[in-house]
Amino acid sequence: MNEEGNPRRAAHGGALPPEAPAPVPPAPRPEPPEESGRRRLLAGLWPPRVSRAQLVVALLLFVLGLGLAIQVRSNSDNSALRGARQEDLVRILDELDNRTQRLEDEKQRLDAQRTELENSSDQAEEARKQTLEKERQLGILAGTVAAHGPGITLTIDDPGGAVEADMLLDAVQELRAAGAEAIEVNGVRVVADTYFSGDGGELRVGGRKIAAPYVFKVIGRPQDLEPALNIPGGVVQTLEKEQATVDVARSEDIVVDALRPARRPDYARSSSG
Repeated sequence: MNEEGNPRRAAHGGALPPEAPAPVPPAPRPEPPEESGRRRLLAGLWPPRVSRAQLVVALLLFVLGLGLAIQVRSNSDNSALRGARQEDLVRILDELDNRTQRLEDEKQRLDAQRTELENSSDQAEEARKQTLEKERQLGILAGTVAAHGPGITLTIDDPGGAVEADMLLDAVQELRAAGAEAIEVNGVRVVADTYFSGDGGELRVGGRKIAAPYVFKVIGRPQDLEPALNIPGGVVQTLEKEQATVDVARSEDIVVDALRPARRPDYARSSSG
C-alpha cells in the first residue's frame, strides 16, 4: 500500500513506532513457612468442629476435675481437723452429739404428732359414720327416710265393710311387738303418733282416708312377723270372724318409701351443747 493510503504513515512522515508491551504484574512474594502454617492452624481451629465423642470426653474431663477439686478440699478440711487440739476435737464431737440428739428428739416429736393426728382422724371418721348411721335409724323410725329389707305383706280385703279402725290398730301393735321396724298402710307411713279412725268402710290413717283392700307393707324378720298374726285369737282370726279375707306373704325385699315430713319442735331443744 502506498503512502497515500496510510494516513498515519503520511502524517508522521515515516514508519510507525512499535507499540509498547503490556506491563506484567509482579510475581507474589512467597510467604514464609511459619506464616503459612499458622494460617492453616487457625483455619483448622475456627470455627470449631466438635464431634459427639469430643463432647463426651470434655464432659468426663470436667467431672474428673470437679471430683479432684472436691477431694482436695476434703483433704484440706481433714488436715485442719488433724491439726486441731484435743479439747477442740472433744468440743466438736460434743456439738455433733448434741445436734444428733436434738434431731432424734425432733423426729420422735413429729412421729408422736403424726400418730396423734392419725388417731384423731380415725376417731373423727368413726364418729361421723356412727352419726350418719344413727341419723338413718332415727329417720326410719320417724318415717322421714325410705327403707327396704325383708318382711311381709299383709293384705286385708273387706267386701262387707265390717273392718273397723281398732282392728287395723291391733294389727299394727301386733306387728310392732313382733319386731316390725317400718310399716306402711295404703301409702301412709305409720309412726309412733299415727292414729286410726272411722268405721264401716270409712277408715282414716293419720287423717288420710283409705279404702279396702288394706295393704300393710312391713319390714322385719318374716319368721317372727307372720306367726304373730296367726296366733290363736290373734289378728287373722279376728278379721276372719268379720268375713274379711286375710293374706300374709313373705318377701326378701319389702320397700317402704312413703315418707312423713320432718317436723321441727316448737319448744323442745337439745340439752347437749
